[in-house]
Amino acid sequence: MTEIKLREDYIKLGQALKAAGLVDSGVTAKIVIQDGEVKVNGEVDTRRGRKLVGGDIVEYQGESIQIIA
Repeated sequence: MTEIKLREDYIKLGQALKAAGLVDSGVTAKIVIQDGEVKVNGEVDTRRGRKLVGGDIVEYQGESIQIIA
């Protein structure tokens, strides 16, 4: 599981995927999110701008990201 430590109050879903290295660009992040391939806290979320806060877990292609406050 990859951990992302927040520098601000939140990080957007697309930014988190890119920061964790699970996608290579913002465009790719947008596509996989809109296609319903990404789960946040166990549920599919199609909002690229979804604000993630400490404790949130993102799943994509068998990889997980944990957001640390």
